[in-house]
Amino acid sequence: MGAFISNELEAEQAYVDKAYECLEAAKERVFDLTSMVEVGKGGTNQARVERDAIWDSVSTRLGQLNMGDAALVFGRIDQNVDSESFYIGRVGVWDDKQDPIVVDWRAPIAESFYRATGLDPMGLERRRHFVSRGRTLLSLEDEIFGDIEKFRDDENSSLKGEGALIAALETARTGRLQDIIGTIQGEQDEIIRAPISGLVAVQGGPGTGKTVVALHRAAYLLYTHRFPLEGQGVLVVGPNRLFLAYIEQVLPSLGEAGVEMASLGDLVGGVRVEDHRDPEEVSRLKGDLRMVKFLARSAKIRQRPLREDFRVGYGVQWLHITVEQTAQIVSEAQRRYRTHNAARRFVEEEFYSTLALSSNESLDHRTVEDRLKGQMAIREALDWMWPVLTPSQLLNDVFGSHALIKAADPKLTEEEVEALHKTRESASKEIRWSASDAALLDEARAVLGPRPGKREEDSVRTFGHIVVDEIQDLSPMDLRMLSRRSLNGSMTVVGDIAQATGAWAHQNWESILLHLPNRKEPQMCELTIGYRIPAPLMELAANVLQEAAPGLSPPSSVRAEGEPPVFVQVDGSLDLLSEVVTEEQKKADSGNLAIVAANSQIGEIESVLDNAEIVFGRPNRRGLDEQLAVVPVGLVKGLEVDVVIVVEPKRIIEEQIQGMRALYVALTRATKRVVVVHAEELPSNMQK
Repeated sequence: MGAFISNELEAEQAYVDKAYECLEAAKERVFDLTSMVEVGKGGTNQARVERDAIWDSVSTRLGQLNMGDAALVFGRIDQNVDSESFYIGRVGVWDDKQDPIVVDWRAPIAESFYRATGLDPMGLERRRHFVSRGRTLLSLEDEIFGDIEKFRDDENSSLKGEGALIAALETARTGRLQDIIGTIQGEQDEIIRAPISGLVAVQGGPGTGKTVVALHRAAYLLYTHRFPLEGQGVLVVGPNRLFLAYIEQVLPSLGEAGVEMASLGDLVGGVRVEDHRDPEEVSRLKGDLRMVKFLARSAKIRQRPLREDFRVGYGVQWLHITVEQTAQIVSEAQRRYRTHNAARRFVEEEFYSTLALSSNESLDHRTVEDRLKGQMAIREALDWMWPVLTPSQLLNDVFGSHALIKAADPKLTEEEVEALHKTRESASKEIRWSASDAALLDEARAVLGPRPGKREEDSVRTFGHIVVDEIQDLSPMDLRMLSRRSLNGSMTVVGDIAQATGAWAHQNWESILLHLPNRKEPQMCELTIGYRIPAPLMELAANVLQEAAPGLSPPSSVRAEGEPPVFVQVDGSLDLLSEVVTEEQKKADSGNLAIVAANSQIGEIESVLDNAEIVFGRPNRRGLDEQLAVVPVGLVKGLEVDVVIVVEPKRIIEEQIQGMRALYVALTRATKRVVVVHAEELPSNMQK
């Protein structure tokens, strides 16, 4: 038997080597395309355009063919029809006769590699999984189909390619999310290959792979619907820039580098939006749909007649316009135009026409405009009646005045007015807005519309498909902002109600879907199997979940074996934390570590590490770029590391608006170990 396995491994290694040779040949053929359009000094513009187009095509294709350290081939299927075999891999590869050497994992024929079961073999005789390190095969794992009775009893509990899956799960983390292309399971593949039309909503507990499933779905849709998606665009939205840095390698590793990735703040052009949100009560107010009318009224307040009659010298005579006439112009503009800035030109023309009619001569309003438009008094009058505004200018003005806030919504309480108020800045372009303001700035842009002559710059980009992760924390205003960017209602949204920790933490999916496109009935899916978290760690988290979200069930962990959580009690200070970190770093399987704590303790923790001369990183736009990272609990959602050190659970519970859920999030980030460091008494659901 051992000799057979050895021979099979050797034969498969030879095939994999051949596949890599064909891949390199494909790269060379792509480079050869560039010689088709060599443009010399006398070349035409058309030739240059053709050259640039080919270079764009070359760049895209090379990106798809660049494997890096990732394995090209990860499995094989043997069909019982004509005894055909197909090797499944990261991208499609052909030999010089155009015979398929490797089938792209997204191709229809590859579906059975992920979906075939004993009861429904989908025409397969055998499925073979490869365990690889780079170009080297380490082992093989075969599943033989045909004996239905063998599969009937354990069909619901079996895993596809269990050995390859466990090997992948136990690999040390790198500070970046890795794809699961070789170990996709049946329930995950159903979501990945779901039809493109409409909205697919995915509920998934920690470790179920909902994030990578959503990203693989984006890659699958781009492959299957290259036209029109390549032109329409695909957008991936994450909760913050740390999260985006964490997942940024997944799609390029799948051969798709043209997907736009953004936080909500990144989608608002022309302003600077930070990752941090306002205090919970302010964030909740800004996320309320009341702000739709608030912003509409804020713009309308700036549409007003002059306060006194206006006159201006024109040669030897005076031209004039009355308050009543300007009121009529404003009223007519409000009636005719849906967006604020679109009406500015109408107001100008009516203003100059009225001035021209006030003359004793027969004046043309265009001539009047040409002669008067540069005068300061004219500009001030028009800007009073109907100013051209950017979203930043509108919010800066209204939030900078208690009176304007009250005028925009008289029903606001004094506390709410004070919560919205912020000192007005002299230059709105320099304002650093919070993440809570992103949806307000976007709503303001919808109310204002493009500025005259700035239509392309001020327009909202729409996308053929939108993927949204951690959607359970988004406010109604945030969701409204996302809907505005959906071209046709095609979206994939993933989240976990149990991990809803923000100011707008949703208690069910209905309150989320209410604010998203509903052109078709949404398809609800649930991921129930936890792949990342060992059972002993999931057991601790499940105890917390019972109080954090009663009625919700934790995912079932496939990793029954694992180390139990460790509890380290310290005195009033955190000085012993450095010793805990040092001990963890000494372990051979320590991998990536994260210290997770309440915001108020981050400074103290960093000081302890500095004093002990322990190198650590902070969450930033490059992700977790050090082996040890110190992460506030509010930023840790969606990340995974090998070891998590959770500091002072009681402090996390007290400081977060959804404290118990935040603790649940912190306890479910590790793939190997959880260490809890505490001075205060542990919550009862964490005590032995």
